Amino acid sequence: MKSIYIILIKSNTFLSNLIRMTTFSPYTHVSISFSESLYPLYSFGRRNKHHLLPAGLVTEDINTSFLGNNIPCAVYKLQVSEGVFDKAKQEVERMMVDVDSYHYNVLGLLLSRLGIPYHREKHYFCSQFVSEVLHRSNALPLTKPSSLMYPSNFIDLPELTCIFEGYLNSLKKDMPAATLNIYNLYSTGRKL
Repeated sequence: MKSIYIILIKSNTFLSNLIRMTTFSPYTHVSISFSESLYPLYSFGRRNKHHLLPAGLVTEDINTSFLGNNIPCAVYKLQVSEGVFDKAKQEVERMMVDVDSYHYNVLGLLLSRLGIPYHREKHYFCSQFVSEVLHRSNALPLTKPSSLMYPSNFIDLPELTCIFEGYLNSLKKDMPAATLNIYNLYSTGRKL
């Protein structure tokens, strides 16, 4: 068995606060990782952490990608077969090859708040992207269309196991030492 990691975050950005006000959700952003080190994280979000747009398919780093220090987060683990793991990872890698053609699904995000599913080719918001990757790889059956999934919906999925809940700045303190060593090598740009 292999593990896919889902990280939920509630930052203090304008969009995050707007999402929280309209959904009453504890978390407003979700990313996916195929490594226990949580590096890299993949999601749809801002391409520059200081500007809302442009936004699209991005890689994220828990040390540098998010604004603020005391950001609530939770990490969930999904146990899958090696075949499902490879299929999910390959789906993301396929998208990363053509990263500039993927864009943020602003209209889909707005319509999701009204309960209207909306799919547009190569346009996603964070929870729609993670849901699609998990669904296409057969890692997880969806309880509703991916364009109606909110980050907080992942909390209620029985297939996911919560392995951390707290603040982003304390996440590294709770990670296993071997994982931290790998993570620190990656985040400093050094190769193993």
